Amino acid sequence: MKKLQTLLLFILLGACNSNETTTYYLIRHAEKDRTDATNSDPNLNSEGLIRAHNWAKYFDTIALDAVYSSDYKRTQQTAEPTAAQQGLRMQFYDPNSMYDAIFQKVTLGKAVLVVGHSNTTPAFANLILEQEKYQSMNDKDNSSLYVVIIQNGKKTSRIVNMH
Repeated sequence: MKKLQTLLLFILLGACNSNETTTYYLIRHAEKDRTDATNSDPNLNSEGLIRAHNWAKYFDTIALDAVYSSDYKRTQQTAEPTAAQQGLRMQFYDPNSMYDAIFQKVTLGKAVLVVGHSNTTPAFANLILEQEKYQSMNDKDNSSLYVVIIQNGKKTSRIVNMH
């Protein structure tokens, strides 16, 4: 009986330990090369490469546990300096199944950077928040950082503009 009581106590304590904080940092890729309008997967332009390195400087004081990118050159090139600076391997996510149960489980209690697009970045934030709070970003907006925090079951968010 004593073993059963001890086991139940551990289960209850584990269930009550919901004070883990999960923080999602969501950004759109940096400035892309727009010289060929038919190119659906362009590289970053020189300004975008500078911004990608500036993102790495911004995240230098934030301990990230994971860096995710969509499978496009511009998002990977935006994420790479931060992933390298943090000593992390860039991982990929599918914009068609953002914030699914698997993603939620593997990112629980972690600080995660997700690099996406003008439509997927606010959509990702909305999925986490479970509300339609944010609209698609302006096509020229490469400087907004969406910060979504989940702590004790409460979800908060803000946008920081990183000009």
